[in-house]
Amino acid sequence: MPTTDNFLQEIKDGYNFKGDHVKIGCGMLNGSVVPDADISLPLKTMNRHGLIAGATGTGKTKTLQVISEILSNASIPVLLMDIKGDLSGIGAPGVLNDKIAARNKILNLPFNPTAFPIEFLSLSGEKGIRLRATVSEFGPILLSKILGLNDTQSGLVAMIFKYCDDHKYPLLNLPDFIKVLQYVSNEGKDELQKEYGQVSAASTGTILRKVVELQQQGADIFFGEPSFEIDDLIRINDDGRGMVNILRVTDMQEKPKLFSTFMLQLLAELYATMPEVGDQDKPKFVLFIDEAHLLFSEATSVLLQHIETIIKLIRSKGVGVFFCTQNPQDIPASILAQLGMKVQHALRAFTAADRDTIKKAAQNFPETAYYKTEDLLTQMGIGEAFITFLNEKGIPTPLVHTMIRPPESRMDILSDVEIDAIVAKSKLVAKYNREIDSQSAYEILNDKIETAAQQTKENTTSKTTTKETSFFDNSTVKQVGRTAASIITRSLLGALGLGGRSKVKKWF
Repeated sequence: MPTTDNFLQEIKDGYNFKGDHVKIGCGMLNGSVVPDADISLPLKTMNRHGLIAGATGTGKTKTLQVISEILSNASIPVLLMDIKGDLSGIGAPGVLNDKIAARNKILNLPFNPTAFPIEFLSLSGEKGIRLRATVSEFGPILLSKILGLNDTQSGLVAMIFKYCDDHKYPLLNLPDFIKVLQYVSNEGKDELQKEYGQVSAASTGTILRKVVELQQQGADIFFGEPSFEIDDLIRINDDGRGMVNILRVTDMQEKPKLFSTFMLQLLAELYATMPEVGDQDKPKFVLFIDEAHLLFSEATSVLLQHIETIIKLIRSKGVGVFFCTQNPQDIPASILAQLGMKVQHALRAFTAADRDTIKKAAQNFPETAYYKTEDLLTQMGIGEAFITFLNEKGIPTPLVHTMIRPPESRMDILSDVEIDAIVAKSKLVAKYNREIDSQSAYEILNDKIETAAQQTKENTTSKTTTKETSFFDNSTVKQVGRTAASIITRSLLGALGLGGRSKVKKWF
């Protein structure tokens, strides 16, 4: 039968990492913390992606906060998706209370209240740096995937992008793309078909409807200028700590397609921009996607495949991606298989379906002789979790019931005044929070259509004028007209007894 000594030895062997690592908590056995059973977070394998899961109120958001603090202290910048609006406290020092003091004493850890360097970002009207990208930067492939287009429709989108590139029609926002769609369906149809091939009215209509649907979820605020530069996310503060970028997306719950649009573009941009570095001592950047089910709730199979591909490849760029969600089944199996770093907080079983979910969740972890994983998943306390990481060889560490350390930053949100002060000091707010109204496809095509209409009008007027001059100004025609008029006049006057000549003869 496994003993405490066996357990302690297994923990020491399994969590004895060669690279940099930071204590995140202590192992527990039979409901109690085992002294010296230190559980460390290995920085080297943080680019192998991870999962932070657990029911509401079990502490997963604070775990995310703790890991972000560890990464920032190690000069690793991070990006947090703040869906619920409860991560801003990382920008202020924590407050020691009895619960924190008791936990740190059990874990044999000091408590150093610390404020971390943060930037607030926004996709909408929230306070912070506005994130945008142009339609051209998004590209035909990603745009087609997020719109859920078939091969024929995707081919037309690629054709439109090529047409705009060749004719220098910048696609900056969605109205630009809609204008081009309308143009190639009407005035420009012959021009496009002559240069690039047939254009299906049914396809352009379908694409237009899907773009309008994307607009209805608020996508207009995301597309435009100035576009955000990835390098501004990957910054080290003056004191050597990594910047903690907090993207405030509290309004994304009702806009899953917009959230998917942003995340897909961000992952693609990270992959395209960052150089290949392989496995280093620590990652270059770590992204935490809270409420990850929003990313997949309306994703097509093609979109899921694209996300899976990027997740597989982006780790070689030194980027780690962590998905945070209530239920691990929210993550598609193909992507869940890529997540080597797992922190599983307690799950709740209220229905038969919940019990099935817990059984499946238990099967995602390495086997252990120390716990009945399925049972303990429903019994863990707040701030406790099952943990398994990857060592430098990519081998999973032993599954451990862990008491996790509390954050050293504030475990509450910042006030509006505090947020305003941080935003006011940001150099990036001045750089990105301005509107740029560059000439784009919308204006160029409008001018082109108006010029063509004016030219047509002038040609029509010119033809009409030429026709009237050549007929009525002819001398013969004028003479015939005058003669006919005289005959008609004379006939009328004669009928009235006023004929001129006959009357002259009578008078004289």
